[in-house]
Amino acid sequence: MFPLPYPVIDIHTHVRSPEGADELVARGARLGITRFGVSAVFVGGDDPTPEQCRQGNDCVLAARDRQPEAVLPFCYVNPRHTAEALAELDRCIAGHGMVGVKLWIAVKAFDDRTVAVARRAAEHGVPVLHHAWYKVVDGRGEESTPADIAELGRRVPEATIIMAHLLGGGQRGIADIAPCPNVMADCCGGEPEVGRMEEAVAALGPERVLYGSDAAGRSFATQLAKVLGALLSDEAKRLILSGNAHRILSLGTAP
Repeated sequence: MFPLPYPVIDIHTHVRSPEGADELVARGARLGITRFGVSAVFVGGDDPTPEQCRQGNDCVLAARDRQPEAVLPFCYVNPRHTAEALAELDRCIAGHGMVGVKLWIAVKAFDDRTVAVARRAAEHGVPVLHHAWYKVVDGRGEESTPADIAELGRRVPEATIIMAHLLGGGQRGIADIAPCPNVMADCCGGEPEVGRMEEAVAALGPERVLYGSDAAGRSFATQLAKVLGALLSDEAKRLILSGNAHRILSLGTAP
């Protein structure tokens, strides 16, 4: 199934500088990846200030200016600073056309402050991509689990929530979000595991799984192999690699 008959959308990538978008696009193009959901979570550590979030978002907007056909900018905020986070969403989405929201580890997903951010995202009609992982040791900040993501999905049913790191949640994470029809998952996190994508599609349906790499932290090819090597129909792979992102980001008809 490679090369693919349609361009791939990577829902989950990061840049540290506007110039980083040039390398991101060049590397992705070798594998047929043409559009990239981009956010900046490298500023401010685990608990960034509003000013640091704004700095990161301005970096992503500058990256879009360099690669306007490829970069799909996501607004990064810290729900701990709720009023400022909501104002930043309005600035970035209504003011600058960002297409999604990125949340990391500053506040738990089920926290009232995160709920407020998810509700504002829903008002703007954009999805929330939220970090999640099951860890025994080395958890950071108020890191959320897939169960926390499911609770956010239940509390804000009008929002589209993307649980990042399907492989970080494993079978338990898939089971956590399965009852929540507004919660999707991206496939990044960890190395390919035999059967994991098939389990996700069986539990969630192909319409609720998205390709994401977490580049530059992980390689495009390794994460792409999770989808291309899975025992799934060509139509399921098309939805995961392209069609679902077109739908939830309102990019028009998928190829």
